[in-house]
Amino acid sequence: MANSHPTSRTLSEIAAAVGARQRVRRVGEDVAVSDVHMDSRHVSPGSLYTAIRGARADGHAFVEQAVAAGAVAVAVEESPAIEVPHLLLEDSRAALGWMAAVVHDHPATQLGTIGITGTNGKTTVAHMLAAMAGGADGDMEVIGTVSDAEPDGIVPAPRTTPEASTMQRILRRLVDRGVARVAIEVSSHAMEMGRVNGTVFDVVAFTNLSQDHLDYHHTMENYYQAKAKLFSGDWAPHAVIWVDDPYGRRLAAEAAVRVTTVGAGPDADVRVVYGSGLPSGSVFDLITAEGTKRYSSPLAGRFNVANAAIALTCATIAGIDREAAAQRLATMASIPGRYNTVESPTGAWVVVDYAHTPDAIRNVIAETRLQIDGKVIVVVGAGGDRDREKRPLMGEAATSADFALITNDNPRSEDPGTIIEAVVAGIPAEAAFQVVPDRRVAIHRALAMATAADAVLILGKGHETEQEYAGHREPFDDALVVREEMRRLSEVQS
Repeated sequence: MANSHPTSRTLSEIAAAVGARQRVRRVGEDVAVSDVHMDSRHVSPGSLYTAIRGARADGHAFVEQAVAAGAVAVAVEESPAIEVPHLLLEDSRAALGWMAAVVHDHPATQLGTIGITGTNGKTTVAHMLAAMAGGADGDMEVIGTVSDAEPDGIVPAPRTTPEASTMQRILRRLVDRGVARVAIEVSSHAMEMGRVNGTVFDVVAFTNLSQDHLDYHHTMENYYQAKAKLFSGDWAPHAVIWVDDPYGRRLAAEAAVRVTTVGAGPDADVRVVYGSGLPSGSVFDLITAEGTKRYSSPLAGRFNVANAAIALTCATIAGIDREAAAQRLATMASIPGRYNTVESPTGAWVVVDYAHTPDAIRNVIAETRLQIDGKVIVVVGAGGDRDREKRPLMGEAATSADFALITNDNPRSEDPGTIIEAVVAGIPAEAAFQVVPDRRVAIHRALAMATAADAVLILGKGHETEQEYAGHREPFDDALVVREEMRRLSEVQS
């Protein structure tokens, strides 16, 4: 049965919750608030509008617009120009999640909530957890890169972790729908921008850390510290940490919560023993204090064994029966854009994957080599308006394949040629590669040069169904394009 919750909270109740974390002053009538919004365009009658200073706009400029739309109060860092009940805050962005949590009756506390952070693997771990929690143990939804846990099913989300007010609204809807559990991908941006403020977790997990998002964090130390905040004791009592990663080992030593370590080394609390890797999946053992047990997953690659081990450990801590979880893992469906195979008429091993960091590219290539006898051909590009420093490293990683086609990803507002030049700058002189700016043409050429013994890896966009150029988007789904170009090749050859 779906749960119910109060339809409103008073401004004084909201102020009391925020006052435990920062200075706040309530001014005006103690009105009832039914929702919290940070975008004046989305304000509904009865809402509290929260003015946030952003990189492109200052929310304080839209207070009057929000009140006209039905906001009964506003939360601001400076007194509004119009007379309206308001909360005067030190930091409205930090307060947003806590205010929304109060209004929505702290929905995270009514769910079994697991948070996953790391550069790579968040989406896979989250969806593995959702598969493991199916059936008698209760449903689990996912909030993350390819799903926002809305009832219409898996849809691409605008960002990995929703804004704080949206997060609490989604969690409330899950509770009201009778969902038992939720897995939330927690990005480093989310930690820095307070998007999980107001959310509490039963357990949090760390997958790995490698270069990404330095356009925002500037240094790897800053990037690490943003992730490490989730393990400070403010969000969860228990953590699962992959310690084959050097940052994971550091985090396990520094975390202020109970830690269960997972890794292939002998000192891990949950020790992973890699078994045979097959295109159709993986077999592995987990050694714990209870003994050794064998597991299987339909997802190939040692990186997916690591993801499965993390997910199984989180599931056990969260109270999901391990054996039931293991059985569901063995038969789970593929995850959009995560090492998805596309059947090829030539017999080549064709994969579409979201790998868009140097480490992820290198890992996908290395794992694929273990599964084939022929060449590995990779198609990859770098996104615009994102970490520029990783671009040459991506080029270098791509040439661990036998042949690389360097192409466009999502140029966004940048010149596509400039992005490609930066990727190519990292490629060693002796490497075999070709620059093919048109992504469709690059995919076609990769498929055309592949024999039955080879593998073709289409990397970077994964689940995405559009390509973004200079402020506009065009349909582009790597998996769909692969199938279309395969048909064209078949027609030519027939």
